[in-house]
Amino acid sequence: MNSFEEVTAVVLAGGLGTRLSAVVNDRPKVLAEIGGKPFLAYLLDFLSTSGIHAVVLCTGFLGEQIRMRFGEKYGNLNLNYSQESSPLGTAGALRLALPLVKSESVLIMNGDSFCDANLKIFWEWHFSHDAGASILLVEMSDTRRFGRVVVNADGLVLRFDEKDEKGLPGFINAGIYLIKRHLLLEISEESSVSMERDIFPGWVGHRLFGYRCKARFIDIGTPESYASAADFFSSKTP
Repeated sequence: MNSFEEVTAVVLAGGLGTRLSAVVNDRPKVLAEIGGKPFLAYLLDFLSTSGIHAVVLCTGFLGEQIRMRFGEKYGNLNLNYSQESSPLGTAGALRLALPLVKSESVLIMNGDSFCDANLKIFWEWHFSHDAGASILLVEMSDTRRFGRVVVNADGLVLRFDEKDEKGLPGFINAGIYLIKRHLLLEISEESSVSMERDIFPGWVGHRLFGYRCKARFIDIGTPESYASAADFFSSKTP
């Protein structure tokens, strides 16, 4: 088993940002400016302070802008790039990036959301449960925008509830995963596949776990949530 500091983190930064195009249309979504710096900088700062050293950025739409902005080093992070030639979905992008991943389990983060959970504790929990894959879940008072992930007392994922208009409280997928590398090798190459829609549902009942926590979370995927991001990052309120 690798130590947490040896894990490779993969940031999914290739999304088209269709819902955000009304306010950010000349750059990848991860380069959307918040408080004078791109959103991706907040994710990389978080990984750095968490103890990570190796990061792979999965890029797609206008991906060359990301490489030009961040280069090969960001503070104490070593950055590598996996560039899609055509949209592959979140799972397809991960499969393409695997040659750049060196650790037994991979820490994966969506490039359009931020959650300030303790990643090292998540890592330790993942291994203590002998999980093949773990999804970091954050508690929300209103889950209508995200849907819910239902787990048993041990954290084993039982089902994914789709988005609805009920606004019930529950735990949502915070877009941070730990997945054993050999499972990602099973994903079909050179095809568009979604982790959330295609892969995770098929892993229910097969060592797929959900780590429940209370943490601050934001998704910048809509103009409304993007507009609230500056206040989110300037506030330290739990």
